Amino acid sequence: MATSTYVDLDEKGKSVNESRYRGMVGSLLYLTASRSDILLSVCLCARYQDNPKKSHLTGVKRITKYPKGTTNVGFWYPKGTSLNLTGFSDSDFAKCKLDRKSTSGTCHLLGSSLVSWN
Repeated sequence: MATSTYVDLDEKGKSVNESRYRGMVGSLLYLTASRSDILLSVCLCARYQDNPKKSHLTGVKRITKYPKGTTNVGFWYPKGTSLNLTGFSDSDFAKCKLDRKSTSGTCHLLGSSLVSWN
């Protein structure tokens, strides 16, 4: 999703089929195990599984097109690198405009390779 995209409840939008939307989000959540670059966008869309609107479905469709154009992106663990474990974290306190909840994330690197994220 574009960095300028803001996902909200869209209460006045047209409702879409919940089961189709949930299936698409579920497939994308499965894909996040190997594609951490879509994790945040998928989790934003997963918040609206209860009552998805057309704008939410458009966002999910956009996310599904992204991996096709970025097949060269993924994990790479080169042989012979150092085994220093490094961790990073980031937080934005009450930054969500919808419900004022905080969003945070962490990542851990083993040498120069990503091994864990949240």
